[in-house]
Amino acid sequence: MDRYAILDIGTNSIKFFMFSVSNQETETIMDRNNISRLGEGLQKTGKISESAMERNITALREFIELAEKEGVKEIIAVGTMCLRTAKNSDIFVKKAKDELGLEIKVIPGEEEARLSYLAVLSTIGKTEKNVVVFDTGGGSTEFIFGKGINLEDRISLNLGAIHPTEEFLHSDPVTDDEMKKMQDFIKVFFSEKIPAKKADYLVGIGGTVTSMGAVMHKMVEYDPAIIQGSKMSITEVNSQLRLYQRNTIEERRQIPGLQPKRADVILAGAAIIKTIMEIFEVDSFVISDRGLRHGLMFDRYLR
Repeated sequence: MDRYAILDIGTNSIKFFMFSVSNQETETIMDRNNISRLGEGLQKTGKISESAMERNITALREFIELAEKEGVKEIIAVGTMCLRTAKNSDIFVKKAKDELGLEIKVIPGEEEARLSYLAVLSTIGKTEKNVVVFDTGGGSTEFIFGKGINLEDRISLNLGAIHPTEEFLHSDPVTDDEMKKMQDFIKVFFSEKIPAKKADYLVGIGGTVTSMGAVMHKMVEYDPAIIQGSKMSITEVNSQLRLYQRNTIEERRQIPGLQPKRADVILAGAAIIKTIMEIFEVDSFVISDRGLRHGLMFDRYLR
């Protein structure tokens, strides 16, 4: 069975997905991520910092070495929001090529949305109803609107968990005033930009929702089989918002299920999810552990 690896280089993390393909069947070998913060400080400077570049080159090198040990036939690397918008993203792409021999393809937001939709359909099964998929990352939030297998619309909005964190959350623990200002900002931003759509199925993908799912299930060790297809209620989202607000960043790092490196941005991420649920007037959403990397696998190797 031929082995392949996909590197999804995001604003907040790098996702590494290794799998085998044989006779139109796939098997996951490894699915990991490194919260390496390529977009740290990007909102203020418009650039990727030297320290962020070095940190991410190191993370990529480690993943490439893992892939080579497993004898992969091909490594595909894609960049999303951070590499789409940073003024010096070409320097990072060149650095990856020169130092690691890695070709990074920076994909547009619409292509990211298309691949994410392909991945998520398997979570909810066959349907003719209105499907809305959202993925809130470090630097952006993607929305995909579909009906059954047909993707009807997709939008990529330049707001993720990092900007509200850096802009509003200066105290540790976060004050009620800071929390209100952040939530008001998020609500106005999304209310103005999300088209009026109906969501029979609201599906969340990406690191923020899967981390919150792991916290909900009190997972000491992450288990994608439990996360995949589970539901999260607005009551649970509100409960986690209170949990993250009342704890310091250091205390959040001790919460079972929460990746320590996500501790500082999880509050803003949860606030974005709460806003999305309110806009679509739903009291729960489905969590999918499958994301862009799974869609890319399907698009590249299974069609």
